[in-house]
Amino acid sequence: MSYYETERALSEYLLLHFGAAEQLLPYDFGPSDALHFPVRCVNECLDTGRLPAEARALDLGCAVGRATFELAVHCAHVQGIDSSHALISAARRLQQHGAIDFSYAEEGELLIPARAVVPPAINRQRVAFEQGDAQDLPSSLAAFDAVLMANLIDRLPEPRRCLEQLPRLLKPGGQLILTSPYTWSNEFTPRENWLGGFERAGARVRTLDTLTEILSPQFELAARKDMPFLIREHARKFQWCVAQATVWIRR
Repeated sequence: MSYYETERALSEYLLLHFGAAEQLLPYDFGPSDALHFPVRCVNECLDTGRLPAEARALDLGCAVGRATFELAVHCAHVQGIDSSHALISAARRLQQHGAIDFSYAEEGELLIPARAVVPPAINRQRVAFEQGDAQDLPSSLAAFDAVLMANLIDRLPEPRRCLEQLPRLLKPGGQLILTSPYTWSNEFTPRENWLGGFERAGARVRTLDTLTEILSPQFELAARKDMPFLIREHARKFQWCVAQATVWIRR
């Protein structure tokens, strides 16, 4: 079974996406600027001034959908797509009911009950979720004003195949927001398909180099920043990571 279909993954993603600060980081010390990553992907990276009226957005690799809902604050319709049946099922229940109950790890088998809640001010009718393969999207999916791909590319077997679809997904002037910690691993991506993190002909190849090679013919790099995020595994174990966020404008 894929990790993304497990109860552990569902719990960690619901906590990452919807957890309160004191649930994500139950100490008065630690990297508090790394909390609420899905919301920050939208609020810190989306240029709302570029969006037209009745804007359409795509959240590719949406997991349980917190960023999808946040995009709906600024866009009339937002489509969330993820390959995981478990994560998309949870996202759909959140869209339908506004909240779901779950539990997250404290220590060993001890769990803490919690509730994931979509902020009531968000119009959930603007959002739809479906299961799909980011590397093989239907041709009918096109003409978005914004596309968010948060921490997706280093979890795909063929990330280049996914990126090559982007020009048709975005309207001219549309925004592409890409974030990733570039954690390349054979577990998810065969070594020959990595976009960076290796040497070629004596030169060090980094992921941003390859992203620029793939995207620059039809996109302009508009912004780049480092974005920390925190994944809680249990009360005394956390992953502190730093994604690189890049914003690209469709020519």
